[in-house]
Amino acid sequence: MLTLALRSLRHRATAMTATFVAILLGTAVMGSFTPFIQVALEPGTPSAERETLLILGGVVGAWGTVIALFSIVSTVGITVRQREAEIGLLRTVGAEPRQVRALVRAETLVVALAATVLGAVVASLTSRALLDLLQSGGVVSEQVAHSGGWVALAATVVLLLLVSLAAAGMAGSRASRGPATVALSEARTGTGRIAWWRWVVAVVAVGLATTMVVMTMATGKDAADPSDAMAMTGSLGLVVAVGLAALAPLLLRAGSWVLRPLLSGTSGHLAAYNTSRRSHLLAGVLAPVMVLSAAAVSILMLVGIDERTLPTGLPPEVAEGFETANLLNNVVTAMICAFAAIMVVNAFAALLADRRLELHRLRLLGATPGQVRGSILAEAGVVAAVGTVVGLLAAQATIVPFAYVRGEGLVPDAQLWLPPLLIAGAVALTLASAAGATSRALRTTSGAR
Repeated sequence: MLTLALRSLRHRATAMTATFVAILLGTAVMGSFTPFIQVALEPGTPSAERETLLILGGVVGAWGTVIALFSIVSTVGITVRQREAEIGLLRTVGAEPRQVRALVRAETLVVALAATVLGAVVASLTSRALLDLLQSGGVVSEQVAHSGGWVALAATVVLLLLVSLAAAGMAGSRASRGPATVALSEARTGTGRIAWWRWVVAVVAVGLATTMVVMTMATGKDAADPSDAMAMTGSLGLVVAVGLAALAPLLLRAGSWVLRPLLSGTSGHLAAYNTSRRSHLLAGVLAPVMVLSAAAVSILMLVGIDERTLPTGLPPEVAEGFETANLLNNVVTAMICAFAAIMVVNAFAALLADRRLELHRLRLLGATPGQVRGSILAEAGVVAAVGTVVGLLAAQATIVPFAYVRGEGLVPDAQLWLPPLLIAGAVALTLASAAGATSRALRTTSGAR
Protein backbone atom coordinates (compact mmCIF):
# COMPACT_ATOMS: atom_id res chain seq x y z
CA MET A 1 0.00 0.00 0.00
CA LEU A 2 2.85 2.40 0.79
CA THR A 3 4.47 1.74 -2.61
CA LEU A 4 1.16 2.43 -4.36
CA ALA A 5 0.73 5.60 -2.30
CA LEU A 6 4.19 6.88 -3.28
CA ARG A 7 3.49 6.23 -6.95
CA SER A 8 0.15 8.00 -6.66
CA LEU A 9 1.74 11.05 -5.05
CA ARG A 10 4.07 11.55 -8.02
CA HIS A 11 1.10 11.98 -10.34
CA ARG A 12 -0.78 14.54 -8.24
CA ALA A 13 1.99 16.82 -7.10
CA THR A 14 -0.01 20.06 -7.16
CA ALA A 15 -2.94 18.77 -5.09
CA MET A 16 -0.68 17.09 -2.57
CA THR A 17 1.48 20.21 -2.36
CA ALA A 18 -1.63 22.04 -1.16
CA THR A 19 -2.06 19.47 1.62
CA PHE A 20 1.65 19.72 2.43
CA VAL A 21 1.48 23.51 2.73
CA ALA A 22 -1.63 23.37 4.95
CA ILE A 23 -0.04 20.90 7.37
CA LEU A 24 3.31 22.72 7.30
CA LEU A 25 1.71 26.06 8.14
CA GLY A 26 -0.49 24.48 10.78
CA THR A 27 2.54 22.98 12.50
CA ALA A 28 4.47 26.24 12.25
CA VAL A 29 1.61 28.33 13.65
CA MET A 30 0.78 25.98 16.52
CA GLY A 31 4.40 25.21 17.29
CA SER A 32 5.29 28.90 17.49
CA PHE A 33 3.09 29.42 20.56
CA THR A 34 2.68 26.06 22.34
CA PRO A 35 6.34 26.06 23.58
CA PHE A 36 5.46 29.12 25.68
CA ILE A 37 3.37 26.84 27.90
CA GLN A 38 6.38 24.62 28.51
CA VAL A 39 8.57 27.67 29.20
CA ALA A 40 6.00 29.03 31.68
CA LEU A 41 5.91 25.77 33.63
CA GLU A 42 9.67 25.44 34.01
CA PRO A 43 11.10 26.11 37.51
CA GLY A 44 13.38 28.95 36.42
CA THR A 45 10.62 31.10 34.95
CA PRO A 46 9.67 34.10 37.16
CA SER A 47 6.16 33.78 38.56
CA ALA A 48 5.27 37.26 37.29
CA GLU A 49 5.83 36.11 33.71
CA ARG A 50 4.01 32.80 33.89
CA GLU A 51 0.52 34.21 33.38
CA THR A 52 1.55 36.14 30.26
CA LEU A 53 3.32 33.11 28.79
CA LEU A 54 0.39 30.82 29.59
CA ILE A 55 -1.99 33.27 27.90
CA LEU A 56 0.27 33.46 24.86
CA GLY A 57 0.66 29.73 24.64
CA GLY A 58 -2.87 28.84 25.64
CA VAL A 59 -5.15 31.47 24.12
CA VAL A 60 -3.17 32.40 21.02
CA GLY A 61 -2.01 28.83 20.56
CA ALA A 62 -5.58 27.56 20.92
CA TRP A 63 -6.88 29.88 18.21
CA GLY A 64 -3.98 28.91 16.01
CA THR A 65 -4.86 25.28 16.64
CA VAL A 66 -8.51 25.79 15.68
CA ILE A 67 -7.61 27.56 12.44
CA ALA A 68 -4.86 25.07 11.59
CA LEU A 69 -7.06 22.03 12.16
CA PHE A 70 -9.91 23.65 10.27
CA SER A 71 -7.67 24.34 7.24
CA ILE A 72 -6.12 20.86 7.25
CA VAL A 73 -9.50 19.14 7.30
CA SER A 74 -10.72 21.47 4.54
CA THR A 75 -7.69 20.97 2.29
CA VAL A 76 -7.52 17.19 2.72
CA GLY A 77 -11.24 17.06 1.98
CA ILE A 78 -10.74 18.98 -1.28
CA THR A 79 -7.93 16.74 -2.50
CA VAL A 80 -9.86 13.55 -1.74
CA ARG A 81 -13.21 14.73 -3.10
CA GLN A 82 -11.51 15.63 -6.38
CA ARG A 83 -10.54 11.96 -6.69
CA GLU A 84 -14.02 10.51 -6.40
CA ALA A 85 -14.00 9.52 -10.08
CA GLU A 86 -10.65 7.76 -9.63
CA ILE A 87 -11.90 6.07 -6.47
CA GLY A 88 -15.03 4.97 -8.32
CA LEU A 89 -12.87 3.40 -11.03
CA LEU A 90 -10.76 1.63 -8.40
CA ARG A 91 -13.96 0.22 -6.93
CA THR A 92 -15.13 -1.06 -10.32
CA VAL A 93 -11.90 -3.04 -10.81
CA GLY A 94 -12.26 -4.77 -7.46
CA ALA A 95 -10.80 -2.49 -4.77
CA GLU A 96 -12.63 -2.75 -1.46
CA PRO A 97 -13.68 0.37 0.49
CA ARG A 98 -11.17 -0.41 3.25
CA GLN A 99 -8.39 -0.60 0.66
CA VAL A 100 -9.39 2.77 -0.76
CA ARG A 101 -9.41 4.32 2.70
CA ALA A 102 -6.04 2.73 3.48
CA LEU A 103 -4.57 4.21 0.27
CA VAL A 104 -5.84 7.70 1.11
CA ARG A 105 -4.51 7.46 4.67
CA ALA A 106 -1.12 6.20 3.46
CA GLU A 107 -0.77 9.10 1.02
CA THR A 108 -1.78 11.61 3.66
CA LEU A 109 0.58 10.08 6.22
CA VAL A 110 3.57 10.41 3.88
CA VAL A 111 2.78 14.05 3.17
CA ALA A 112 1.96 14.83 6.81
CA LEU A 113 5.18 13.30 8.13
CA ALA A 114 7.32 15.46 5.87
CA ALA A 115 5.22 18.58 6.52
CA THR A 116 5.09 18.27 10.31
CA VAL A 117 8.82 17.64 10.67
CA LEU A 118 9.69 20.65 8.54
CA GLY A 119 7.00 22.71 10.28
CA ALA A 120 8.46 21.82 13.69
CA VAL A 121 11.88 23.06 12.56
CA VAL A 122 10.33 26.34 11.38
CA ALA A 123 8.34 26.65 14.63
CA SER A 124 11.46 26.20 16.77
CA LEU A 125 12.94 29.28 15.09
CA THR A 126 9.79 31.42 15.02
CA SER A 127 9.00 30.65 18.67
CA ARG A 128 12.38 32.00 19.76
CA ALA A 129 11.93 35.04 17.50
CA LEU A 130 8.50 35.74 19.02
CA LEU A 131 9.91 35.56 22.54
CA ASP A 132 12.70 37.98 21.57
CA LEU A 133 10.08 40.33 20.11
CA LEU A 134 7.99 40.19 23.28
CA GLN A 135 11.06 40.85 25.42
CA SER A 136 12.11 43.82 23.28
CA GLY A 137 8.57 45.23 23.65
CA GLY A 138 8.62 44.85 27.42
CA VAL A 139 5.80 42.31 27.51
CA VAL A 140 8.08 39.59 28.92
CA SER A 141 11.19 40.21 31.03
CA GLU A 142 14.70 39.39 29.88
CA GLN A 143 14.96 36.76 32.63
CA VAL A 144 12.79 34.35 30.67
CA ALA A 145 14.90 31.87 28.69
CA HIS A 146 13.56 29.80 25.81
CA SER A 147 14.39 26.16 26.45
CA GLY A 148 13.41 24.94 22.99
CA GLY A 149 10.01 23.55 23.91
CA TRP A 150 10.73 20.21 22.26
CA VAL A 151 8.08 18.41 24.29
CA ALA A 152 5.43 20.89 23.14
CA LEU A 153 6.67 20.66 19.55
CA ALA A 154 6.55 16.86 19.66
CA ALA A 155 3.01 17.00 21.01
CA THR A 156 2.07 19.41 18.20
CA VAL A 157 3.51 17.08 15.57
CA VAL A 158 1.64 14.07 16.98
CA LEU A 159 -1.63 16.02 17.19
CA LEU A 160 -1.42 17.21 13.58
CA LEU A 161 -0.53 13.73 12.34
CA LEU A 162 -3.60 12.34 14.08
CA VAL A 163 -5.82 15.12 12.73
CA SER A 164 -4.47 14.64 9.19
CA LEU A 165 -5.16 10.90 9.34
CA ALA A 166 -8.63 11.53 10.78
CA ALA A 167 -9.39 14.02 8.00
CA ALA A 168 -8.15 11.56 5.38
CA GLY A 169 -10.21 8.80 6.96
CA MET A 170 -13.41 10.87 6.92
CA ALA A 171 -12.89 12.03 3.34
CA GLY A 172 -11.94 8.54 2.17
CA SER A 173 -14.95 7.02 3.89
CA ARG A 174 -17.27 9.46 2.20
CA ALA A 175 -15.68 8.91 -1.21
CA SER A 176 -15.77 5.09 -0.97
CA ARG A 177 -19.26 4.81 0.51
CA GLY A 178 -21.86 2.83 -1.40
CA PRO A 179 -21.66 0.67 -4.54
CA ALA A 180 -18.90 1.35 -7.04
CA THR A 181 -21.32 2.56 -9.72
CA VAL A 182 -22.82 5.10 -7.30
CA ALA A 183 -19.39 6.38 -6.32
CA LEU A 184 -18.48 6.87 -9.95
CA SER A 185 -21.73 8.70 -10.70
CA GLU A 186 -21.55 10.98 -7.67
CA ALA A 187 -18.01 11.97 -8.60
CA ARG A 188 -19.28 13.85 -11.60
CA THR A 189 -21.82 16.02 -9.87
CA GLY A 190 -21.31 15.69 -6.13
CA THR A 191 -24.18 15.28 -3.70
CA GLY A 192 -26.45 17.94 -2.35
CA ARG A 193 -26.65 16.48 1.14
CA ILE A 194 -25.16 18.24 4.15
CA ALA A 195 -23.79 15.81 6.74
CA TRP A 196 -25.55 15.81 10.09
CA TRP A 197 -22.41 16.72 12.00
CA ARG A 198 -22.11 19.94 9.98
CA TRP A 199 -25.52 21.01 11.19
CA VAL A 200 -24.54 20.17 14.77
CA VAL A 201 -21.36 22.27 14.53
CA ALA A 202 -23.24 25.23 13.04
CA VAL A 203 -26.08 25.12 15.54
CA VAL A 204 -23.76 24.76 18.54
CA ALA A 205 -21.47 27.59 17.39
CA VAL A 206 -24.26 30.04 16.55
CA GLY A 207 -26.21 29.10 19.67
CA LEU A 208 -23.18 29.59 21.92
CA ALA A 209 -22.39 32.94 20.32
CA THR A 210 -26.00 34.11 20.63
CA THR A 211 -26.06 33.20 24.31
CA MET A 212 -22.82 35.07 24.97
CA VAL A 213 -24.05 38.15 23.08
CA VAL A 214 -27.25 38.28 25.15
CA MET A 215 -25.35 37.80 28.42
CA THR A 216 -22.80 40.49 27.53
CA MET A 217 -25.39 43.08 26.57
CA ALA A 218 -27.49 42.29 29.67
CA THR A 219 -24.72 42.35 32.27
CA GLY A 220 -21.62 43.82 30.63
CA LYS A 221 -22.24 47.45 31.63
CA ASP A 222 -22.42 46.48 35.30
CA ALA A 223 -19.17 44.49 35.29
CA ALA A 224 -16.51 45.78 37.69
CA ASP A 225 -13.66 44.89 35.34
CA PRO A 226 -13.84 46.70 31.95
CA SER A 227 -11.92 43.84 30.36
CA ASP A 228 -14.72 41.33 31.03
CA ALA A 229 -16.65 42.41 27.95
CA MET A 230 -13.59 41.90 25.74
CA ALA A 231 -13.04 38.42 27.17
CA MET A 232 -16.69 37.50 26.54
CA THR A 233 -17.06 38.88 23.01
CA GLY A 234 -13.57 38.85 21.50
CA SER A 235 -13.83 35.43 19.91
CA LEU A 236 -17.55 35.34 19.07
CA GLY A 237 -17.17 36.59 15.49
CA LEU A 238 -14.65 33.86 14.74
CA VAL A 239 -16.80 31.23 16.48
CA VAL A 240 -19.79 32.13 14.30
CA ALA A 241 -17.64 32.15 11.14
CA VAL A 242 -16.18 28.71 11.88
CA GLY A 243 -19.64 27.37 12.69
CA LEU A 244 -21.17 28.71 9.48
CA ALA A 245 -18.18 27.40 7.52
CA ALA A 246 -19.50 23.92 8.28
CA LEU A 247 -22.48 24.84 6.06
CA ALA A 248 -20.30 26.35 3.33
CA PRO A 249 -21.67 24.15 0.49
CA LEU A 250 -25.24 25.15 1.33
CA LEU A 251 -24.32 28.84 1.67
CA LEU A 252 -22.51 28.75 -1.66
CA ARG A 253 -25.45 27.20 -3.49
CA ALA A 254 -27.79 29.78 -1.98
CA GLY A 255 -25.41 32.63 -2.81
CA SER A 256 -24.95 31.49 -6.39
CA TRP A 257 -28.73 31.38 -6.82
CA VAL A 258 -29.06 34.95 -5.50
CA LEU A 259 -26.21 36.23 -7.69
CA ARG A 260 -27.27 34.31 -10.80
CA PRO A 261 -29.00 37.36 -12.42
CA LEU A 262 -25.68 39.23 -12.27
CA LEU A 263 -23.78 36.44 -14.07
CA SER A 264 -24.36 37.12 -17.74
CA GLY A 265 -22.73 35.83 -20.90
CA THR A 266 -20.91 32.56 -21.52
CA SER A 267 -18.51 33.00 -18.62
CA GLY A 268 -21.33 33.90 -16.24
CA HIS A 269 -23.40 30.89 -17.31
CA LEU A 270 -20.44 28.54 -16.73
CA ALA A 271 -19.75 30.15 -13.36
CA ALA A 272 -23.37 29.84 -12.19
CA TYR A 273 -23.46 26.21 -13.28
CA ASN A 274 -20.13 25.30 -11.66
CA THR A 275 -20.75 27.04 -8.33
CA SER A 276 -23.87 24.92 -7.90
CA ARG A 277 -22.42 21.68 -9.28
CA ARG A 278 -19.07 22.04 -7.50
CA SER A 279 -20.29 23.62 -4.28
CA HIS A 280 -18.82 20.74 -2.25
CA LEU A 281 -15.37 21.59 -3.68
CA LEU A 282 -15.59 25.39 -3.81
CA ALA A 283 -16.71 25.29 -0.17
CA GLY A 284 -13.08 24.59 0.65
CA VAL A 285 -12.25 28.06 -0.71
CA LEU A 286 -15.34 29.75 0.74
CA ALA A 287 -14.58 28.65 4.31
CA PRO A 288 -11.19 30.44 4.67
CA VAL A 289 -12.64 33.57 3.01
CA MET A 290 -15.35 33.63 5.67
CA VAL A 291 -12.85 33.11 8.49
CA LEU A 292 -10.48 35.74 7.07
CA SER A 293 -13.24 38.36 6.78
CA ALA A 294 -14.75 37.66 10.20
CA ALA A 295 -11.43 37.58 12.05
CA ALA A 296 -9.98 40.73 10.50
CA VAL A 297 -13.13 42.85 10.90
CA SER A 298 -14.18 41.69 14.36
CA ILE A 299 -10.83 41.80 16.16
CA LEU A 300 -9.52 45.03 14.62
CA MET A 301 -12.80 46.80 15.33
CA LEU A 302 -12.69 45.40 18.88
CA VAL A 303 -9.21 46.84 19.43
CA GLY A 304 -10.30 50.23 18.07
CA ILE A 305 -13.36 50.38 20.33
CA ASP A 306 -11.27 49.38 23.34
CA GLU A 307 -8.65 52.07 22.70
CA ARG A 308 -11.32 54.78 22.36
CA THR A 309 -13.41 53.82 25.38
CA LEU A 310 -10.80 52.68 27.90
CA PRO A 311 -11.42 54.48 31.23
CA THR A 312 -8.87 57.16 32.18
CA GLY A 313 -6.90 57.17 35.40
CA LEU A 314 -6.34 53.43 35.58
CA PRO A 315 -3.42 52.14 37.68
CA PRO A 316 -0.26 51.57 35.58
CA GLU A 317 -0.38 47.79 35.96
CA VAL A 318 -4.02 47.70 34.81
CA ALA A 319 -3.32 49.95 31.81
CA GLU A 320 -0.35 47.74 30.94
CA GLY A 321 -2.63 44.73 31.06
CA PHE A 322 -4.96 46.31 28.49
CA GLU A 323 -1.99 47.13 26.25
CA THR A 324 -0.84 43.52 26.47
CA ALA A 325 -4.36 42.29 25.63
CA ASN A 326 -4.52 44.52 22.55
CA LEU A 327 -1.06 43.36 21.51
CA LEU A 328 -2.24 39.76 21.75
CA ASN A 329 -5.37 40.64 19.78
CA ASN A 330 -3.25 42.14 17.02
CA VAL A 331 -0.97 39.09 17.03
CA VAL A 332 -3.97 36.77 16.79
CA THR A 333 -5.44 38.85 13.95
CA ALA A 334 -2.20 38.87 11.99
CA MET A 335 -1.71 35.14 12.50
CA ILE A 336 -5.26 34.16 11.55
CA CYS A 337 -5.43 36.51 8.56
CA ALA A 338 -2.05 35.41 7.20
CA PHE A 339 -2.97 31.76 7.63
CA ALA A 340 -6.42 32.19 6.10
CA ALA A 341 -5.00 34.21 3.20
CA ILE A 342 -2.48 31.48 2.41
CA MET A 343 -5.25 28.90 2.61
CA VAL A 344 -7.33 30.81 0.06
CA VAL A 345 -4.40 30.72 -2.38
CA ASN A 346 -3.68 27.10 -1.47
CA ALA A 347 -7.28 25.99 -1.90
CA PHE A 348 -7.60 27.53 -5.36
CA ALA A 349 -4.36 25.86 -6.44
CA ALA A 350 -5.64 22.49 -5.23
CA LEU A 351 -9.08 23.04 -6.75
CA LEU A 352 -7.85 23.88 -10.24
CA ALA A 353 -5.10 21.27 -10.27
CA ASP A 354 -7.56 18.54 -11.29
CA ARG A 355 -9.73 20.74 -13.51
CA ARG A 356 -7.19 20.97 -16.30
CA LEU A 357 -8.93 18.27 -18.32
CA GLU A 358 -12.22 20.13 -17.93
CA LEU A 359 -10.59 23.36 -19.14
CA HIS A 360 -9.04 21.49 -22.06
CA ARG A 361 -12.45 20.15 -23.06
CA LEU A 362 -13.93 23.64 -22.91
CA ARG A 363 -11.20 24.83 -25.27
CA LEU A 364 -11.93 21.94 -27.64
CA LEU A 365 -15.61 22.92 -27.60
CA GLY A 366 -14.69 26.40 -28.77
CA ALA A 367 -14.35 28.41 -25.58
CA THR A 368 -11.66 31.08 -25.79
CA PRO A 369 -9.01 31.46 -23.09
CA GLY A 370 -10.72 34.69 -22.07
CA GLN A 371 -14.07 32.94 -21.60
CA VAL A 372 -12.50 30.13 -19.57
CA ARG A 373 -10.58 32.60 -17.43
CA GLY A 374 -13.69 34.75 -17.06
CA SER A 375 -15.77 31.81 -15.84
CA ILE A 376 -13.21 30.92 -13.16
CA LEU A 377 -12.96 34.55 -12.05
CA ALA A 378 -16.75 34.73 -11.92
CA GLU A 379 -16.76 31.63 -9.70
CA ALA A 380 -14.18 33.34 -7.49
CA GLY A 381 -16.35 36.45 -7.44
CA VAL A 382 -19.32 34.43 -6.16
CA VAL A 383 -17.12 32.82 -3.52
CA ALA A 384 -15.71 36.21 -2.50
CA ALA A 385 -19.14 37.84 -2.33
CA VAL A 386 -20.71 35.07 -0.26
CA GLY A 387 -17.66 34.67 1.98
CA THR A 388 -17.20 38.36 2.78
CA VAL A 389 -20.91 38.99 3.39
CA VAL A 390 -21.20 36.00 5.74
CA GLY A 391 -17.89 36.93 7.41
CA LEU A 392 -19.05 40.51 7.92
CA LEU A 393 -22.31 39.34 9.45
CA ALA A 394 -20.44 36.92 11.72
CA ALA A 395 -18.17 39.75 12.90
CA GLN A 396 -21.20 41.58 14.30
CA ALA A 397 -21.32 38.99 17.10
CA THR A 398 -18.18 40.68 18.45
CA ILE A 399 -18.65 44.29 17.36
CA VAL A 400 -22.27 44.98 18.39
CA PRO A 401 -22.21 43.75 22.02
CA PHE A 402 -18.77 45.20 22.74
CA ALA A 403 -19.66 48.62 21.30
CA TYR A 404 -22.93 48.59 23.24
CA VAL A 405 -21.27 47.72 26.56
CA ARG A 406 -18.56 50.35 26.07
CA GLY A 407 -21.19 53.05 25.55
CA GLU A 408 -20.95 53.55 21.76
CA GLY A 409 -24.32 52.02 20.99
CA LEU A 410 -25.08 49.27 18.51
CA VAL A 411 -22.90 50.97 15.87
CA PRO A 412 -19.31 52.00 16.73
CA ASP A 413 -18.57 55.73 16.76
CA ALA A 414 -15.47 55.57 14.54
CA GLN A 415 -13.43 53.44 12.12
CA LEU A 416 -16.49 52.58 10.04
CA TRP A 417 -14.19 52.78 7.02
CA LEU A 418 -12.20 49.78 8.24
CA PRO A 419 -14.67 46.93 7.46
CA PRO A 420 -15.14 47.96 3.78
CA LEU A 421 -11.36 48.25 3.40
CA LEU A 422 -10.76 44.80 4.90
CA ILE A 423 -13.56 43.28 2.83
CA ALA A 424 -12.10 44.80 -0.34
CA GLY A 425 -8.76 43.23 0.55
CA ALA A 426 -10.36 39.80 1.02
CA VAL A 427 -12.17 40.09 -2.33
CA ALA A 428 -8.97 41.17 -4.10
CA LEU A 429 -7.05 38.28 -2.56
CA THR A 430 -9.69 35.76 -3.68
CA LEU A 431 -9.79 37.07 -7.25
CA ALA A 432 -5.99 37.26 -7.47
CA SER A 433 -5.67 33.68 -6.21
CA ALA A 434 -8.15 32.46 -8.81
CA ALA A 435 -6.42 34.42 -11.57
CA GLY A 436 -3.01 32.99 -10.71
CA ALA A 437 -4.26 29.41 -10.46
CA THR A 438 -6.21 29.76 -13.73
CA SER A 439 -3.20 31.10 -15.61
CA ARG A 440 -1.11 28.12 -14.52
CA ALA A 441 -3.88 25.69 -15.46
CA LEU A 442 -4.37 27.30 -18.90
CA ARG A 443 -0.65 27.16 -19.67
CA THR A 444 -0.68 23.44 -18.95
CA THR A 445 -3.84 23.02 -21.00
CA SER A 446 -2.34 24.84 -23.97
CA GLY A 447 0.67 22.56 -23.80
CA ALA A 448 -1.61 19.51 -23.77
CA ARG A 449 -3.24 20.58 -27.01
